[in-house]
Formats: sequence, C-alpha cells, structure tokens
Amino acid sequence: MNFAFYTKFSKSRYLVTHKYLTHHQNSQGIQTLLEAEKDAARIVQKARAYRVQRLKDARTEAAREIEELKEQKNLEFQDFEAEHVGSSDQSSVKVASETEEKLKAVQKAFNENKDSVIDKLLSAVTTVEPKVHINVTVRQ
Repeated sequence: MNFAFYTKFSKSRYLVTHKYLTHHQNSQGIQTLLEAEKDAARIVQKARAYRVQRLKDARTEAAREIEELKEQKNLEFQDFEAEHVGSSDQSSVKVASETEEKLKAVQKAFNENKDSVIDKLLSAVTTVEPKVHINVTVRQ
C-alpha cells in the first residue's frame, strides 16, 4: 500500500469518524437535556399535585375544626340555657306568688274600706252648705 494513499485515507476516515462521533455525541447531549427537562417537568408536576393535595387537606381539616367548634359552642349554649331557664322558671313562680299576695292585700283593703268610702261620698253629695264664692263682690 502506498503510504501517501494510506495517509489520505486515514485522514478522511478520521474526519468522517470524528464528524459521526461529534454528531452522535451532540445527539446524546440533546437527548440527555431532553430527559433532564422531562424529569424536571415531572418534578414540577408532582410538586403542584402535592401543593393542591395539601390545600385540599387543609380545607378539610379547617372544616372539621369548625364543625367541632360549632358543636362545642352549641353544647356550652345548651348548658347555659338550661342553667338560666331553670332560674327563669323559679323567678316567674316567685313573681306570680308575690303578685297574688299583693292582689289579696288590695282586695282586703277594698273590702275593709268600701263602706266608709261610700258613706263619705254620699255625705259629700247630699250635704249642701251654701257659701258665697270668694270672687263674688257685693254691690251696694
């Protein structure tokens, strides 16, 4: 084989191989970048899904806590109401008995003084004492 031909052939083969390897290496680099981009997109998607799930869980937890608080406050109100309704019933019974006592006292006073009041009214109406009014002046 001719040395010059071998050198030419070797150089051109080297260039073709070099171009192919360089193209292949670039293609592999692009593939690696695309895979990395896909992985990053998957990670971002998982993070979004996790955030959405956390928000849903937080809403559910907040709704549960609100329901527990409502239930607790309703129980407190029922206890308070039961405590004060009982005293209200006792107060109304006490007021009713006091009112009944006062009505009896008024009725007793009426019965005791009825005859004397009627006598005083009749005597005031039937007894007439003629008097000259103080504004009357006598003319002569």
